[in-house]
Amino acid sequence: MFRTVSKAAFAVALAGAIGLAAATASAADLPKNSFKVVGTWGNLSNYQKYEGPFWNKTVAEISKGSITAQATPLTELGLKGFEVMRLLKLGVFDFAFGVIGYVASEDAVFEGVDLSVVAQDIKTAREVTKVYRPTLEKAFEKIYGAKLMIMAPFPSQMLFCNSEIKSIADLKGKKIRVYSTTLGDFVEGVGGNSVTVSFAEVVPALEKGVVDCGITGTMPAYKAKWYQVAKTVYALRVGWGIEFGAFSLKRWNALDKATQDFFTAEFAKLEDAFWKGIGDEDEMGIICNTGVGGKCSEGEPGKMKLVKPSDADVAARRKVLEEFILKRWASRCSAECVKNWNDTVGKLVGIKAGG
Repeated sequence: MFRTVSKAAFAVALAGAIGLAAATASAADLPKNSFKVVGTWGNLSNYQKYEGPFWNKTVAEISKGSITAQATPLTELGLKGFEVMRLLKLGVFDFAFGVIGYVASEDAVFEGVDLSVVAQDIKTAREVTKVYRPTLEKAFEKIYGAKLMIMAPFPSQMLFCNSEIKSIADLKGKKIRVYSTTLGDFVEGVGGNSVTVSFAEVVPALEKGVVDCGITGTMPAYKAKWYQVAKTVYALRVGWGIEFGAFSLKRWNALDKATQDFFTAEFAKLEDAFWKGIGDEDEMGIICNTGVGGKCSEGEPGKMKLVKPSDADVAARRKVLEEFILKRWASRCSAECVKNWNDTVGKLVGIKAGG
């Protein structure tokens, strides 16, 4: 028995070693390729922990130097969020990370993956990206000549205000910074005034009263030091800031199958890491902005007041979703687009648009 088990164990170990060696050899045998990549904001975790390390370190290590890249965040390049995919289409970049909200102006179909207030937890947000992904793959190819490779979240989007907010009713009349049409629909649905302000300009806008509140992710608000000018975190989730990563289709099609398979596998791993890591960071963002609920892992916490939505606020949010957000989005998208959303995302979350 002992010899039989030992032989079996040896066989398993040998098979594993052979498989590992084959994988290593395969990665090392990939043809030489170098890529020019643009990432999102260089001061935020999505770039610092995932986008940048993946391209500037991980792919080179795993491919044994066969694949190299120069990845730079849009903030270092002086670019706006809406510019990256246009530049990818022009061939300036081989690969681009971006936020859905910044490309949605090209076609309302993009909005469908992150319509305001639809996904109220990160598990649902990821399921939405899965069922809607085939739709976005077609849209990226048609509109940008791009191959969608990855979808991931920013921390949940909440409201950060320079005055006290006690309920959703207090948002009426407030000037609120948004970065996408669907967030504007939410703001106008609660009686506020949506204002488009770039991420880098929000702190002075809050300080000078250009806006009363701003919408962004929990940890991005902390890292951008919104806590220095905002007094209240109103923890009403209004979105996830879903981001994407896409190849220029022209560059993708020029790659050999082994390299395509390599990237497909590695991006799947990166996507899993993204969702796990950002999910953990979401709650930490609240802690760091308020100093409530634990110790901030990123530095000295802010002192914003945390206000959680009441049952009445949640009911009001649902009403805004049904009467403003979904209706307005349906009017921007085609009948086929709306039907497709209802058959995918709508079916998943139990909501119907355009009805």
